[in-house]
Amino acid sequence: MENILEIFLLTLGASFVQRTTGFGFGIFIMTMLPFLMPSYGEATTLSGLLALTTSAMISFRMRRYITWKRLLPILLTFIITSSAAICLLTRIHDQMLRKVLGIILMFTALYFAFFSRRIKLKTTLPYQIGAGTISGIMGGFFGMQGPPAVLYFISSEPDKNHYMAMAQTYFLIGNAMMTIVRASNGFLTATVGRNYLFCLTAVIAGTLLGSWAFRHIPGKVFPYIVYSYIFISGMIILITT
Repeated sequence: MENILEIFLLTLGASFVQRTTGFGFGIFIMTMLPFLMPSYGEATTLSGLLALTTSAMISFRMRRYITWKRLLPILLTFIITSSAAICLLTRIHDQMLRKVLGIILMFTALYFAFFSRRIKLKTTLPYQIGAGTISGIMGGFFGMQGPPAVLYFISSEPDKNHYMAMAQTYFLIGNAMMTIVRASNGFLTATVGRNYLFCLTAVIAGTLLGSWAFRHIPGKVFPYIVYSYIFISGMIILITT
């Protein structure tokens, strides 16, 4: 149980961020978790399990806002793409990919922040497949599938409650499928299981605190908080890579 306190605090912060902005669990926790776990694959597996638990709590409470017809195409694309990426992860690990990821996140956040009023992504198959593919690649390699899906949902859903419900259900099912694939590749170990059980309290506490913050964020301000966090996430990835 070495490093368990650090992992507990990371989980608390990641759950708060996930509940407040609708994403970011993986981005927040994966800045440090790979240094605290025996392997990178085990770190992404633990991150996915904890994020899955956070999303399950949120999506259950907001289930009345879910529209499955709009969710399934992007979700199925994500599952296929992320599964392929996880299998490749046993052979590929390139630091340069993380630097590129950081730059892309920063550029995308700035673009949406300045031009968000002109951007309205449609709930059509090409947009859903595109967002699901990019999200799957980022999720499989880095455990950070959030930004592409978040940008899609926040631009296509009518309000922050629909956005939150759709995004969390997407992350719940997506993380569940990725956990199965990671387990089949040997990344679901006893160390992952012990850390997961110990950090469940942090998931609950962080989610409850984030729920309070979410209720107090005005709808018009909410998208810009999300864009800001995506930009900061890109900076963090660049600095820590």
